[in-house]
Amino acid sequence: MEVIRKIKVMQEKAEDLRRKKKKIGFVPTMGYLHEGHLKIIREAKKISDVVVVSIFVNPTQFAKGEDYESYPRDEKRDLEILRKERVNFVFMPDVREMYSEDFKTFVEVSGLQDKLCGEFRPGHFKGVATVVTKLFNIVKPHVAFFGLKDYQQYVILNKMVKDLNFDIKIKPVETVRDKDGVALSSRNSYLSEEERKIAGAIPKSLLLAKDLILQGEEDAEKIKNIAKEFLISHNINNIDYFEIADPDTLEPKRKCDSRNCLIAVAVRIGKARLIDNIVIKNGKIYNLPKIDGRAEKEKEKEKEKEKKRGVN
Repeated sequence: MEVIRKIKVMQEKAEDLRRKKKKIGFVPTMGYLHEGHLKIIREAKKISDVVVVSIFVNPTQFAKGEDYESYPRDEKRDLEILRKERVNFVFMPDVREMYSEDFKTFVEVSGLQDKLCGEFRPGHFKGVATVVTKLFNIVKPHVAFFGLKDYQQYVILNKMVKDLNFDIKIKPVETVRDKDGVALSSRNSYLSEEERKIAGAIPKSLLLAKDLILQGEEDAEKIKNIAKEFLISHNINNIDYFEIADPDTLEPKRKCDSRNCLIAVAVRIGKARLIDNIVIKNGKIYNLPKIDGRAEKEKEKEKEKEKKRGVN
């Protein structure tokens, strides 16, 4: 595994690989790697001759007051993980390498970047589109892999690649979850033990909405209100949004369609802002949380025992 920190060196390596007809798979990350990242890397290895992983905490996608400074970082740990995964190259530039003092060029995808998370994180997707464009020009991949936990990001980058004629295929990878269904995220490290338990209500709220839609409920506002009430009843009071939208345009839906809809949620628990989603497209369901039923039953048994002990 080769670690590269300079743009020019990475570009020269990429050009050499392309001359040798090697298929380059690219996995951009902000580091602090978890099993979700590793699933994406393993998917990249299946169809690529060479896998490049980037680690770069991109300052332009953090709004003022967000967690750029405190975002979890552990270079030594990340590199050890990537060695074990037998990644070919790791691109790890610093901020000065990626953004010169007179940097003035940004990429925006209008119509998609201001919805959902964009409403609550102004400028976020402008920063994402810009840094990914830069990384594409540096790494020169044939295929780039992105997790569907960040579904809005996936839709925006897909549109960007199409509109700007990048000769790159965007490959989505489904969300990796813990046994209780909570999506893996680097920001989960912010949660206390009690907050982590509370987070278990997030995937359940998505499943609740999904079940209502598949049972024939068409009133999106009614479904959203039921899901929000569920979250509040489980001590999640700071809800940025619970939305049902078109999976392609991200436009909110008034009438639910059981074959095509995005069910998306963003909440704040303690210091963490957590997002999750279920996607129904052409009747197929993606990102479906699979909660360990046995674990749930055990929890219910313990609750019953506690009630009995309380009575006695």
